Amino acid sequence: MKADITIPKVENVFLAAVQEWSDDFMEKVWYVYLVNDSDYNIENVMVVSKAFGTIDGEQKKTSLLRHSFPKVPAVSVFKIEMVETSVLRLNNEFMVSYFIGDNLYDKKFIFRAQTITPDYVEQVPILFVDGVIVR
Repeated sequence: MKADITIPKVENVFLAAVQEWSDDFMEKVWYVYLVNDSDYNIENVMVVSKAFGTIDGEQKKTSLLRHSFPKVPAVSVFKIEMVETSVLRLNNEFMVSYFIGDNLYDKKFIFRAQTITPDYVEQVPILFVDGVIVR
C-alpha cells in the first residue's frame, strides 16, 4: 500500500530572505519571499512558519504564523512575512505546501540560526537582489 503513494519532489520552489528598507521601522529589515522559479503555477499555497532554538541557554520558540496564497504564477515571487530582528538568533522554519494540478507538494525550509545575515547573501533569481536562499 505504501508503494502506491508517490511523494513528488519539490523543485524550483524555494525561499529567500531579503533585506529591505521599512518606513514603519525606519531601518532595514529582513523579509522572506516564496520564489516560484518553475514553469508551473502553484495553487492553494499554505505556509506555516515558526522560530525555535536556544538563547542564553534557554529554550525559546515563537507562535505559529499561517499564510495562504490562492495562486503563485510561474516565475514569480510572493512576500510571506517580515522576520523580526530578535528571532534571527533562532532557527526559522517554514513549512510550504502547494498543488500543481492534482499533486500535493510539501517541503520544510529552515533558515538556521544566525544565517540570515549579509554574510550569507547571494543573488536571488527573479528578484535580482541579494538575499539568503534556502532550497
